[in-house]
Amino acid sequence: MVLAHGFAFPRDARLDAYAERFVAAGLAALVFDYRHFGASAGHPRQLMDIDRQLGDWRAAIAYARSLAGIDPDRIALWGTSFSGGHVAALAAADPRIAAAISQVPYSGLGGRGRLPRPVFLARMIAAAVRDEVRGRLGRSPAFLPLVAEPGSGVFAPFVEPGATAALLDLFPPDYHWRNQFTPRVMLRLPRYRPFHTAHRIDCPWLVLVCDDDAITPADQAAALASRAPRMELRRFPVGHFEVYLGEWFERAVAVQTEFLRRHLLPDS
Repeated sequence: MVLAHGFAFPRDARLDAYAERFVAAGLAALVFDYRHFGASAGHPRQLMDIDRQLGDWRAAIAYARSLAGIDPDRIALWGTSFSGGHVAALAAADPRIAAAISQVPYSGLGGRGRLPRPVFLARMIAAAVRDEVRGRLGRSPAFLPLVAEPGSGVFAPFVEPGATAALLDLFPPDYHWRNQFTPRVMLRLPRYRPFHTAHRIDCPWLVLVCDDDAITPADQAAALASRAPRMELRRFPVGHFEVYLGEWFERAVAVQTEFLRRHLLPDS
């Protein structure tokens, strides 16, 4: 299993919890941080770059295939949120991938959800352009916070009651999470549609969506993923972040472990 996190998150945000369950089931697990994040090198920090993240995935897969005792043709991928989209794009392009899991995945812009207000959209584009220009000039990024509380006056892409506390709950108590990202990535999101090649995914692919998800809409991901010949869909009646902790984490990881046992360890 190769695992990496979603939008602007390091592996410390509970990826170890998933990896430990997969290892207990008899699999090996490799968890990595993208460059610019967490324990990986790269400057500036918190740089969101889709092409670099996909390159880091390919490097991690190649490394996993090179390890002694690992069957290079039995590599599986696990991604969540933004990396759930990465997993789909990678599995479509690499026929050697043995299985894939996309949890609450980003499938592309659109889908059922709240349309951004014109003022919000204008501010986000302006922030993205400013950050892009600073990057091209070799200057430090013009960061935005990823999440903010309603009424705080802070501009962020995700403004939800309790969102900040919910995200902090994913980290160890002494971990200092940087609530910021480079908004230049927003200029590239319209062209990144990782589920649009779902029909090319030949391996078993588990897609787990949440019906109350306001960040990565469930219906769009389910519809696009349905074109994959070996896709298995599971739907949970909760929101985006609820599958990382508590009861819904237990349910999600149980479904994922059963899927992996069935397809990677059929004789266990």
